[in-house]
Amino acid sequence: MILPVVKYGSPVLRQKGAKIESVTPEVKKLIADMFETMNENHGVGLAAQQVGVAKQLTVIDVREVKDRPSWAEVGGRATDVNDLMPLVLINPEVTSAGDPVKGSEGCLSFPEIYAEISRAEAVDVTALDAEGKAISFRCGGLLARAVQHETDHLNGILFIDRMEKKVKLELQPELDDLQAQTKAELKKK
Repeated sequence: MILPVVKYGSPVLRQKGAKIESVTPEVKKLIADMFETMNENHGVGLAAQQVGVAKQLTVIDVREVKDRPSWAEVGGRATDVNDLMPLVLINPEVTSAGDPVKGSEGCLSFPEIYAEISRAEAVDVTALDAEGKAISFRCGGLLARAVQHETDHLNGILFIDRMEKKVKLELQPELDDLQAQTKAELKKK
């Protein structure tokens, strides 16, 4: 089922997600719905907060992106990124494993708003997968950027919080409009 994507201005985007204790049928349904929602909206990642659920769950799939490569290692050995996709991360822990690099980012909760964001070039990830099994890997490129972006969501951090001050000031009118529109829609409900 395609779920509505929560937009900037909705309080759930600032909530830290609760840990998921077990992969229940409800969690599996949420995972399936999140993939369907992400694909429908042409995203590469989606956090539970973005569909109104404050839980430590994100889905990622970078297979369709050809112009921004990704790489991955499992157990210290290079692996095909496609072997990890589609990726489900439950209760992820992410550690920087590279120098910061700037790259373009957008967000389904901020339609048509993009900016250069500085993030670690590579990260180490440990999490549970869709079956509740422990996984760990190192990744870089777009996948590392997506993992960091989505993990931020799980902690109530938005990509606008990582923008350079000057860029955020330039985007402020658009951000204010989006926030006001979202708050007006929430009042109607």
